[in-house]
Amino acid sequence: MLKRFFYWMRFYFTRLFYISGAVIIALFILAFFVPLLQQVAEIMLLCLSIVVVLDFITVFSGNVPIIASRICADRFSNGDENKVSIRLINRRPYNVRLEMIDELPVQLQQRDWKQRITLKGKETFTFHYNIRPLERGEYNFGIINIFLQGPLNMVIRHIAAGEEKTVAVYPSFMQMKKYHLMAVTNQLQAPGTRKLRKLGNSFEFEQIKEYVQGDDYRRLNWKATARRNSLMVNNYMDERSQQVICLIDKGRSMKMPFEGMTLLDYAINAILVLSNIVLMKQDKSGLLTFGKKIDQFVFPEKKTAQINLLLETLYRQQTDFADSDFEALYIYLRYHLNQRSLLILFTNFESMYSMERQLPYLKQLSTRHPLLIVFFENTELVSLQQKKAMNVEEVYYKTIANKFAFEKRLIVKELQKHGIMSLLTPPHKLTANTINKYLELKERQVV
Repeated sequence: MLKRFFYWMRFYFTRLFYISGAVIIALFILAFFVPLLQQVAEIMLLCLSIVVVLDFITVFSGNVPIIASRICADRFSNGDENKVSIRLINRRPYNVRLEMIDELPVQLQQRDWKQRITLKGKETFTFHYNIRPLERGEYNFGIINIFLQGPLNMVIRHIAAGEEKTVAVYPSFMQMKKYHLMAVTNQLQAPGTRKLRKLGNSFEFEQIKEYVQGDDYRRLNWKATARRNSLMVNNYMDERSQQVICLIDKGRSMKMPFEGMTLLDYAINAILVLSNIVLMKQDKSGLLTFGKKIDQFVFPEKKTAQINLLLETLYRQQTDFADSDFEALYIYLRYHLNQRSLLILFTNFESMYSMERQLPYLKQLSTRHPLLIVFFENTELVSLQQKKAMNVEEVYYKTIANKFAFEKRLIVKELQKHGIMSLLTPPHKLTANTINKYLELKERQVV
C-alpha cells in the first residue's frame, strides 16, 4: 500500500508540475493587465524552483548512484545468437527509474536499442539480451549510457558506465559444438540414408584370427592355417587417414546474400563443422581458398591443433569481388597434392554458361580425385515460384523464376553426366546436407 501511495503521489506530482508551469506562464501574461496576478505567479515560480532544486540535489549528491558493467565472451559465433549481460547495481536506498542505452557495434545497425528499468533500493540486477552477428571481424562495443530520473521527475542525470570492448566474431563454433555432440552420441546419420555393409575392397590389414562361421572364406590364410593346424583368416579394418580437402571459391558469386549473411559465410560455417566431423572420423582435414589466384592452403592433417588452425584461417577469409580462376586451382592441386583425396568445392553457379566455362577444369580435377561440388539453391526464386500470379507482370516474373530454377537442375544433370558429384542445397541447410553427403560417401568408400 505504501509503495502504491508513493507511486500515485509521484504520478500526480509530475502532472502537477506541468500544469503549474502552464499556469505560471499564463499568469505572467495576464499580469500585464492585472498587476496582482504577478505576485501570485512569482510565488508559484519560487515553489516550483525549490522543488526542482531538491530533485537536483537528490539525484546529483553523493557517489555515482548506478554502477553498470557489460559481461560477454571474447569471441562471438557468426550467424548464431550470442548472449550479452549487463549488471546493474543500485547504490541508493530507494527505488530508481532509469533508461539504459548500450552502444552496440556499428555492424549490427541497431540505433534504437534502449531499455527502461526500475531498480529497487540496494538491488543488483542483471539484464540479458542476444545479438546475432552476420559477418566475421571485430565488433566494438562502446560505453553504457544510463539516464537516471529523479524521485520527483524534475531532473535526469546522465551516467557513462561500463567499458569499451572489442569482440572477435569467428565462424560458427556453436554449430561445431552442436554437431560434435551429435557425432559423439551417434546422431549424425542422415534421415532416410540406408546403411551399407562394407565388404572389404578398401581395407588395411589388422590381424590374423581363428575362423568362425560367417567369415569370408576368401580371407583364409593358408600358411597360418598350416602352422596352427586350424583354419585362420586375415582380419581387416577400414582404411583411415583419408584426405578430405575443402575448396572455397571466394569469387564475387559467393558475395550473394541470404538472410543477411553471404554465401561465403555460410560455406565457412559449414566447412568448420565438416572439418571437425572429418577429424572425428580419423580422416585428415585440409583447406584451400582461391579467387583470382590461390590464396591459402592448409595441408590435410589429423593432429589435435588442426581444427584451431582451420578456424583461424577461415576467420580471415574475404571475398575479392573478382572472377575465380579454376585453371589456377587445377594446376596448383596437380603439383601440390599427390595423394588421392576427396575434394569438396564450395562455389555457386547461377547459369549453365557459368558452369560450362569451368567444366574443363572440373573434369580434369575429377579424373585425379573424387570431386564433390556444393552450390546453392536460390530460395528467393523458390518462394516466387510458389506464389500465385495475379497479373501479367507476376506471370512474367514467375516464368523467369521457373527458368532459372530449371537451369540449376540442369547443372546437376550435366555434372553427373561427366562423373562429377554435386550437391544443390539451400543456404540454411548447407551444414546438415554437406555432413550427410560426406557420411554417405564414407559409407560408399569413396573416401
